[in-house]
Amino acid sequence: MTTDLQAIGDDLFAALTHRADHTRRLRRRLRVAMLAVAAAGVLSAAALASGIADDLRLDPTTWSILGSGSVDGGKAAYVHARRVSDGSASTFLVEHDAGLPPYDAFLLHEKTLAGAEATSPVPVRVEPGAVCTKDELTRAESVALATLRATFSPGTDIDATKATVDVAVREAFAQAPCGGLEYGGEQARLVYAGIQPVAALMPGAR
Repeated sequence: MTTDLQAIGDDLFAALTHRADHTRRLRRRLRVAMLAVAAAGVLSAAALASGIADDLRLDPTTWSILGSGSVDGGKAAYVHARRVSDGSASTFLVEHDAGLPPYDAFLLHEKTLAGAEATSPVPVRVEPGAVCTKDELTRAESVALATLRATFSPGTDIDATKATVDVAVREAFAQAPCGGLEYGGEQARLVYAGIQPVAALMPGAR
C-alpha cells in the first residue's frame, strides 16, 4: 500500500466521520454497506457493516486501503480495502440518503455500486440487466416481503433470511432480470428485521 493511497483513505474517513456527527441520532440516514469479495470473485449483496456506522473508520492494523472514490459530490463514497490477516478484499460503501425518496436512494446506491465495481481491485459479479425501474423495484420488494412473511417470524436476523429471499426474488425475475434485485431483497429483509422503517420501502411494497 502506498503512502498516497493511505492518505486518500485517511482523508475520506475523516470527512465522512465529520458528516456522520450530524446523523448519529438517525442511524438509518447513513447507509453503510460492506461488499465482501470472495476468493472466487463473487460480490455479495450489500449488507450493513457492523460497527462501521459508529465512526466510519477501519482499523489500520486490520485493513489496508487499496483505493477509494466518491459519487454525486460526496453524497456517497466507497473504499476498497484488504484484510491484513488473510489478504481478502472488501469494499465499504457509505451512502447519505437522508430525505431521499426510496427510488432516488436506490439510484444513488446503484451509482455508488457501479463506481465501486468499476474500480474494484479484484473481479466481481455484476447483476444482469438494466437498472430496475420503479415498478420492478416495487415488485422485487413485494416478492421479498411475501417470502419473509410466509417463511420467517418478524425480527428474524437478516443473515438468516438472505438465501431464501434471494432465491425467491431471482425466480420471480428469471425471464427478465434487472440490476438492483439484491438491493430490493435486502431492503425488505432490513425492514422485516426491524432495522429500517417501512418508509424505506417503495410505496407500493409497504
